[in-house]
Amino acid sequence: MDTFFLYQAFVEAKKALNINEVPVGAIIVKNNKIISKGFNQCINLIDPTAHAEIIALKKATKKINNYRLNNCYLYVTIEPCLMCIGALINARIKRIVIGSIINKHYKEKYNNVEIIENKNHDLKIKCSSIIKNFFKKKREINKSYIYSGVK
Repeated sequence: MDTFFLYQAFVEAKKALNINEVPVGAIIVKNNKIISKGFNQCINLIDPTAHAEIIALKKATKKINNYRLNNCYLYVTIEPCLMCIGALINARIKRIVIGSIINKHYKEKYNNVEIIENKNHDLKIKCSSIIKNFFKKKREINKSYIYSGVK
């Protein structure tokens, strides 16, 4: 089931990519059912907190009408930032499944939240590639802008 749900998070990441946002996607699952989805929208919503995980958290809490998401799992394409991990801990997310861990210093347990890296190799490559390629293209655009003599 982890692979299926993580792929759904990857679909959300592609939505972010399509609107030129950092391609991160997240979903929240309770009782093996998706209760919310989110993708990065910081630029479009003009909100520095509009990360995929935060958007998914907000939707999930509204859906179950509780700020505590006991027995819920989060599936996310890359490891959450400090802001997001704090919110996930506060929400009492039980388990986080990460598509690709880029920062190898990430802890396996974070305040009683079980953190698991995806074991599906193909999906791991997709999750890491989408964000690496996004930033690679951004650097190429910036480099061509700088070298064009435009300042």
